Amino acid sequence: MMLKKKRVINHRVILWMAVCLSSMLCVTIIVPGLLVKKIPDGGAPPPIQIAKNGLTEETITEQGLMIPVYLTKKASIETVPLEQYVKGVLAAEMPVEFELEALKAQAMAARTYVVRRVLEKDYSNMPVSDALVTDTTAHQAYITEQELRDRWDKRYESNMAKIDRAVNETKDLILTYEHKPINATFFSTSNGYTENSEDYWPFKSPYLRSVPSPWDIKLSSRYQETVDLSYKSMLQKLGVTSIATTGTSAKNMKVLAWSTGHRIKSITIGGKIFSGREVREKLGLASSQFTWKWSGSKITITTYGYGHGVGLSQWGANGMAKEGKTAEQIVTYYYTGISIEKATPFIQKS
Repeated sequence: MMLKKKRVINHRVILWMAVCLSSMLCVTIIVPGLLVKKIPDGGAPPPIQIAKNGLTEETITEQGLMIPVYLTKKASIETVPLEQYVKGVLAAEMPVEFELEALKAQAMAARTYVVRRVLEKDYSNMPVSDALVTDTTAHQAYITEQELRDRWDKRYESNMAKIDRAVNETKDLILTYEHKPINATFFSTSNGYTENSEDYWPFKSPYLRSVPSPWDIKLSSRYQETVDLSYKSMLQKLGVTSIATTGTSAKNMKVLAWSTGHRIKSITIGGKIFSGREVREKLGLASSQFTWKWSGSKITITTYGYGHGVGLSQWGANGMAKEGKTAEQIVTYYYTGISIEKATPFIQKS
């Protein structure tokens, strides 16, 4: 009995010494029910699996909330800490050359978007059941660290330092309305105004209100674009088949109503009524504000702005930042009546 007891004590001493020695060099990440390898101090833990369509104990680590992202081209899932995910979104969604305060505003919007999906258990538009978001604009564009290294090459360190700063200076901050994370929609370029949510989508949000955004007109290279179509091709894309496709008179197209955001709300084409959104999406236009000009059987359509127009305008945010506005001023301008709160309490309560 004495010999057996002595062996137990020796094992404990050896284990204690090993832990003490390793703690000088490494940090141990402990997750309930999961063995995680030691990593160098200041590093990130390896990806942790997430349960099918739900969060598990392993999803919340010392690194915080883990986000499983479906990488479309690789057809695989990468699971990363929330703040690392925001960095990948920020690098993908906004030019790194933009002002720091604009990048910080975008970071808060991106973080809010994914936290809201987590809290609402929203798995919409997902091609697989084990991930929360894709890396495409169906959710938010996202670029992995390796892809950024390949893309930026020698500029990686300086560019990533700017991305890190934008995310770190807004760490854990999300946008809320009445103490709930908002639907933080954003887009590239306005036509000079943002759009009320109900004028583009079938729902009304009190914080997605139309506001002037004049900066886009001066700064954005995507403000004005043109596309040429044949009248026949246009009608085919719109699904108009009940009339002859040889007419080229402008009277076959007429705007019936305009939105608060100065975009086409409804329009008649070939005797059929469409919303501005329908025309934009069916014809692949940059915006739902457009004008047109005929040249024989060809129609030239000129669009103003780029994107749906609801929520934060990225080029508008950059314009505001250039004028000295802070990230807080930018997001509270584009999202009416919102507050800025920490995400952690929401996640812990979920």
